[in-house]
Order: sequence, then C-alpha cells, then structure tokens
Amino acid sequence: MPSLRAGEPVRDVELSDDEAKVIRGYRLLTEKPVLVLLNIGEGELAGAEAMTAEFADRYAHRSTRVLALSARIEMELGELEPEEAEVFRSDLGLTESGLERVIRTSYGLLGLLSFFTAGPDETRAWTVSEGATAVDAAAAIHTDLARGFIRAEVIPWDELLVLGSTTEARRQGKLRSEGKTYRVRDGDVVEILFNV
Repeated sequence: MPSLRAGEPVRDVELSDDEAKVIRGYRLLTEKPVLVLLNIGEGELAGAEAMTAEFADRYAHRSTRVLALSARIEMELGELEPEEAEVFRSDLGLTESGLERVIRTSYGLLGLLSFFTAGPDETRAWTVSEGATAVDAAAAIHTDLARGFIRAEVIPWDELLVLGSTTEARRQGKLRSEGKTYRVRDGDVVEILFNV
C-alpha cells in the first residue's frame, strides 16, 4: 500500500475489505480516531470557534475532531453547585459542559450510542455501535436475551421522563413494540421481551 509507505495515517486511506482484514490484527495507532482538545483561557472563549476551525484545517484527517475548552473554567464549574454552575456557564455563553462535549464527540468518533434499561431496582445505560439492532441491544445486556428475543418495547428517554413511567407510556400508547431489525437510537429506553 503506497499511501501507508508514504506515511499517511491508516484512517485516511480507503481500504478494501481484504486490505482491512490484513491490517486488522496489527491494531495500528494511526487507524484509531483522534480527538484533539485545545485548552484555552477564559479570554479566548469568544474566539474558540475560529481557533477550532483553524486547527481542524491544519489537522484535516478522517475520523478526527477538534474541540476547544478551558480546563480552568471546567474545574471551577465542577466546584460549584449544579444551579450555580448552570448560571456561570450561561453567563459565559456555554450551552453544555466540556465533559458533555467530549463524551458526545468521542461517542460520535467511535460510532457508539447509548440506550437505557429501566426497572424498579435500577436504571442502566448500555453502549452499542451505531446501527445496532434490537437483538444486538439484547445481546449487550445478556446473550440469553438475544437467543430468546421476542420483541422490544421502546420509548425515547425524554418522553418517558415527561410521562413518568412505562405504565403511563403504555396507557397513552407511547410505548412502541419493535422487532429484531429495529435500529436502536441514542437515548432509547428499551425493555426486552424474551422466551427462556
């Protein structure tokens, strides 16, 4: 592969399926996605977007993202009560925390999403690859669920929060029944119905 010999990162090279199989076992570092974080000062927040664009142009590789955040401000926000932090963040013109931005961007780079299971004892987040089906989600929880999969009952988390419970969601007809091929969406609350 001439491009690799020329020093191009693997993530920038269009590989055939056969070529991808050949290099898969090497776990090459340049195959991995890259997140570049720029640590900026409070005085640079206004120019953060332009700075991010400049670095993104300079580091223009596939599967690469550039984010600017102020570690000092994030540290100060972390020491405040949530309500105070929200006011401070709003005063600075920030819509979400740096941590939230880093997690969201990282998930996007890695092609991941989260879905939830909720019950009387526990609510839990599970991670699967984008494009995962309901059966894949069931397998992420436990392989027995995937083997005996019947259907999934699904509702977006924000709708469930407004309705208050799956019982109320079912009563109002908001809980959807989905089959094996349903593509799980980020933020879905999923209950797997299965046969033992």
